[in-house]
Amino acid sequence: MSLHASVAFFDTQFQRQIAQHEFALNPFEQAALPHLRGRILDFGCGMGNLALHAARVGHEVVAYDASPAAIAHLQQVARDEALPLRAAVADLREMRMQEQFDTVVCIGLLTFFDCPTALSQLAHLQSLLRPGGVAVVNVLTEGTTYMDMFSPEGHCLFKQGELLAQFDGWRILAHEPRSFPAPGGTVKAFDTVIAERV
Repeated sequence: MSLHASVAFFDTQFQRQIAQHEFALNPFEQAALPHLRGRILDFGCGMGNLALHAARVGHEVVAYDASPAAIAHLQQVARDEALPLRAAVADLREMRMQEQFDTVVCIGLLTFFDCPTALSQLAHLQSLLRPGGVAVVNVLTEGTTYMDMFSPEGHCLFKQGELLAQFDGWRILAHEPRSFPAPGGTVKAFDTVIAERV
């Protein structure tokens, strides 16, 4: 069975980054650092750079991604360093969990689902947080013109303000729309919300 097209795109990218030892945290992962607490779920962990950082400073971390290359790398580093980190390959579009967490991180992932699935999974992730827990969620928004990473199976560019609206009733710790130049004169437009469950 062939990999979902966007998973294949990132699997190839992660293999290259692993080979070239490119493990720096991206700007969204850096923004998450001050908000990490307790037991952490990194849902769509990619290379696992944030998950590894959290585990190295003593957090218990559970990390999932659809990329076999990324998860194999993460599992190897966790074993080599005896870190409190559990990582596995999963189909994150349909995954449901029963565990509870103090921090849930979901950076960039939801965009790669169709919009109903993205919103359903966001609600599920919110439900996994204990009261006082923190969600760090980042999505691509309308205005994004770089489309090479998306598969024909569907994707979701959130409307302006749509992500923030999903955290109605939460305590908003940070909210930042940002845009970055992308290949071919295109743009990636992001929205990030960091919010505490009350």
